[in-house]
Amino acid sequence: MELQAIRDTTERLRAEVHKVVVGQDRALDLMLVALLSDGHVLVEGVPGTAKTLLARAFAAALGVGFNRIQFTPDLMPGDVLGTNLFDFRTNAFVLTKGPIFTDVLVADEINRTPPKTQAALLQAMQERAVTIDGKTHRLSGGFMVLATQNPIEQEGTYPLPEAQLDRFLFKITVGYPERDEERAMVRVHGHRTATPPITEFGIAPVAGLEDLLAMRRAVAAIRLEEPIVDYVVDLVRATRGRPALLCGASPRAATMLATAARAHAAIQGRAFVIPDDVKALALPVLRHRVVLAPGAEIEGLTADQAVARVVEEVGAPR
Repeated sequence: MELQAIRDTTERLRAEVHKVVVGQDRALDLMLVALLSDGHVLVEGVPGTAKTLLARAFAAALGVGFNRIQFTPDLMPGDVLGTNLFDFRTNAFVLTKGPIFTDVLVADEINRTPPKTQAALLQAMQERAVTIDGKTHRLSGGFMVLATQNPIEQEGTYPLPEAQLDRFLFKITVGYPERDEERAMVRVHGHRTATPPITEFGIAPVAGLEDLLAMRRAVAAIRLEEPIVDYVVDLVRATRGRPALLCGASPRAATMLATAARAHAAIQGRAFVIPDDVKALALPVLRHRVVLAPGAEIEGLTADQAVARVVEEVGAPR
């Protein structure tokens, strides 16, 4: 697929999503990069900032299969993966597939379910497969998780383990909109209190599964010169062994940052990665992969600030 075709497709995707969601351009851009990078996204924000609506509109605009799971404390792994049920007509067990068998999975409030159910996503996110009763089942080639969580509520929540956080390409923080954006929201949605079905907004699918896979193949061919490789590795390695950080980013973070930088370059219409592509994505790639030291937390340092310091200190290639 030509780079111009990728740009045209992503622009049409933006336009369709904006039929429903006002603003949130940064979050939408990162979701597009994750889509082309074959990566998963964790969207974090306070209630009412359109996290779930953004994820649902994004999935609808893709024109691929998508399911939504509302994660709750009583959700079981079988509710996500599915289970084998005995069919008396055939005297055999038949797999009843769970909602994970789709292209895009919207995992709403993922931190409200216990670790046992959270862990049901681990294999799917890493290997695009699930194992049920000892048998492995492949998932769609376009499988992508769009998860949301609320950062301010602690009651009844279960923080995601580090191993699971590391499987998310991006952690996107969604904040309050600007005043003009909020006025536009009221004009669009100010005549109802409940969110209507996504079909009511007239979203037209702009890319099917084959289009998506073709775009990912084109992204994989984007050039990553040796100085850029060094820059990516140096950024990730600079998060390790710092007094403010108890744990730095993993080697997986470096490969994911490189892939995402390729996708970012493709969306910009370039066949090669530049340092600005890496800089633009360093924070959402690294913020959830570093663990602050207790002393740094007491001093009020945040993970975002720690990553920003790393980006400032590591020199970019010229």
